[in-house]
Amino acid sequence: MMKKKLRVGVLFGGRSGEHEVSLRSAASILKAMDPKKYEVVPIGITKQGQWLNGGGAQALLEGETAVQESDAGVTIIPPAPKVKPAKKSAKGLAPAAAAAADAHGLDVIFPVLHGTFGEDGTIQGLFELADIAYVGSGVLGSSTGMDKDAMKRMFLAEGLPITPHVTVLRGEWSSDAKRVTRRIEKKLQYPVFVKPANLGSSVGISKVHDRNELAAAMDLAASYDRKIVIEEGVGGAGVKPRELEVAVLGNDFPEASVIGEIVPDREFYDYESKYDSTSTSEPVIPAKLTKSEAKTIREMAIAAFRACDCAGLARVDFLMEPAVNTKGKKIKNPKIVLNEINTMPGFTSISMYPKLWEATGLTYPQLIDRLIQLALEREQEKKQTNFSR
Repeated sequence: MMKKKLRVGVLFGGRSGEHEVSLRSAASILKAMDPKKYEVVPIGITKQGQWLNGGGAQALLEGETAVQESDAGVTIIPPAPKVKPAKKSAKGLAPAAAAAADAHGLDVIFPVLHGTFGEDGTIQGLFELADIAYVGSGVLGSSTGMDKDAMKRMFLAEGLPITPHVTVLRGEWSSDAKRVTRRIEKKLQYPVFVKPANLGSSVGISKVHDRNELAAAMDLAASYDRKIVIEEGVGGAGVKPRELEVAVLGNDFPEASVIGEIVPDREFYDYESKYDSTSTSEPVIPAKLTKSEAKTIREMAIAAFRACDCAGLARVDFLMEPAVNTKGKKIKNPKIVLNEINTMPGFTSISMYPKLWEATGLTYPQLIDRLIQLALEREQEKKQTNFSR
């Protein structure tokens, strides 16, 4: 008897500023999935929030402009000749999503949605309401992993080292910029990094060297989120800290990969460094570290994963002082701090997360298999929970 193929919905696109990154990740995953094991259903979400499958999803994936947009709200497209928009209200949305999954006979959804509305717990909440198995962290893990302020609170509660920071609301900045500036400068020393709290791929992030650069950076971050996180640079002025990354995989018993290092071609690993075709930034896998440093970082990565209640996958990023300071003096025990956790990292075959696992002994197709299996295991574990008396 032939074993039934798993029907996997690969969900991509979305309304965030990382829409294009999501398309790249999804295209890579779709290409790598074994057709002998899986029957894959591509599902796309346009920047306007319209849900597409079939030819529409493929057109979105390939960057074609033939996809029709609608201002009627979110649209769930079942495999039928005509498309009917779902109700705008949350009341109608979850049943519509469940109906779409049932219509496709999906066993699991692999959401490759980076950033807002895909990595922040919102789509995960929809999956939970619709009772659909899905890859990655749940609502809490996704939302805390997305919100840099909440994430840092979780890290601090676990006693994990982070760089000094200040969180500012957009309303506070717009109403009294001078007061906010004094508050930032009282607690932090330049250079600082100004970031939108809820975004990824380094979108909206600026490195600020002095007060003259602060206002523009704050305005940019505020255009992406109501909450702004300002972090003190590791090592102080003139220091370019090492940027280290660890891939974590698992549910209740997560494992950490070897450690990688990003050597950016500019002051820090910004959006252009990551995705511009002219970028000369280089990944170094494995990173050159002592056994003790590597052990500490991998343990911290797992602790961060658990602190945020993550599941499935996450990439944990660290900053480390260089071994030699700006005066040429060797630093005996370079400071290592947690930078952030990313619950849906870039997932092309050459992205850092899969490359780290490849270096650890898990190929890209094997990694996809494992993530799908973890999603199904998590769904089975959830069935042990009583949701009513």
